[in-house]
Order: sequence, then C-alpha cells, then structure tokens
Amino acid sequence: MGFNIAIDGPAGAGKSTIAKKVAEKLNFIYIDTGAMYRAMGVYFSRNHTDLSDENAVKEACRTVDVHLTYDQGVQQIWMNGENVSQVIRTKEAGNMASACAAVPAVREKLVELQKKLAETSNVVMDGRDIGTVVLPNADVKVYLTASVDVRAERRCKEYQEKGLNAVLEDVKKEVAQRDYNDMHRAVSPLCQAPDAILVDTSDMNIEQAADAILKLVPSVH
Repeated sequence: MGFNIAIDGPAGAGKSTIAKKVAEKLNFIYIDTGAMYRAMGVYFSRNHTDLSDENAVKEACRTVDVHLTYDQGVQQIWMNGENVSQVIRTKEAGNMASACAAVPAVREKLVELQKKLAETSNVVMDGRDIGTVVLPNADVKVYLTASVDVRAERRCKEYQEKGLNAVLEDVKKEVAQRDYNDMHRAVSPLCQAPDAILVDTSDMNIEQAADAILKLVPSVH
C-alpha cells in the first residue's frame, strides 16, 4: 500500500497547483482526479450524450478509455488514445466535469481507477471526495479552500492567461454556482472529511500552501 495524501476542496482553491508542488517535493505521483472528470466531460460533450439518460451514460462509460501517463513527471490525460491535457482546460470542460461527476456510473468508473493508482504508489491525489470516498484511509487528509472572491480572481486570471475572455463578476457567479452544485449533488458531495485538516489559502502563495501541507506529512513514508 502506498503512502496517500488526499486533498479536497472547491474550484479555484489551487488544489492542482499546490498538490503538484507537494508531490514534486516528496517525489510522489500526482493524480489530478478533476482532469479525469474533465476528460469524461469532453467525451460526453463531443458525443452529445444526455447525462440524464442512464443507459446512454453507462454505455459511454463502457466505451471510453481514460487513463494517465507521466512525461518527465508531468501528468498527461488520455481519452481514447488522444492526449486531451490541454483540451480539458476550458470553462465548458470544467462545467461539464461538474455535471458528469454527479452521475453514479461515471464516478464508479473513475473511482475504481483512482483507488488502483493509490494502492501501489505513493500519491498526492486531489479532487472533491478523495478523503471521504476515494481514499478514506489516506495517511494525510487536507481540505484546501479560499474565499469565493480570491478563487474567482485566480480563475479569472487563469482564463485571461489562456487568451479567453473573462469578466470577474461573471467568474465569481460561476465559482459560486460550481460550489453549490458540488456540495449539493446526491452522489459524493463536496465536504470536509471529519479528520481532514483545513488549510485556507486566501492569504497564501503556492509555496506557503505547499509548505503548510508538507508540515502534516511524517518525515518517514
């Protein structure tokens, strides 16, 4: 069994960036579960799959192959043989990921893969339900968050750096709606595990947030 670090939290809290930094410093494998849901979202969107059609979703889950590889330590996400690591980083893919993450068949498929990845490797895994569902026995659990205003500013900056049009007030509404959807879905809603340590990154940079998590990790893995 590998040493597992579970990092949960809402959109825009910096989970992926901070989790990558922690994994890098520990020489662990970083697993971005959100990327898996985004890849599924891209598949459903391209194939015009109706997420309310349970049979169609189940069939799609049998058909689609989502897996991870690592290129010089950087995670690459593949969907049916296509590297979609860049394709999945759009607003549309993020919203679709949130929608398909609420579908039981999708979660069942990806959670199984995530558990297998953690069984044999030392991993830092981030998402919405890692400490509560995917890795309930993780060695270290963190709930990473920040204020809605800060998260919206970060997300808006990300979009603008990618050349996308983004208005802060619109992004703030988008983040708040994503929070509501993630926290109120029927399957594996976003919540802080009882034994997770709360880390608020509102006033932290990436290095400070990573260091706060590293302090929670025993020196011997």
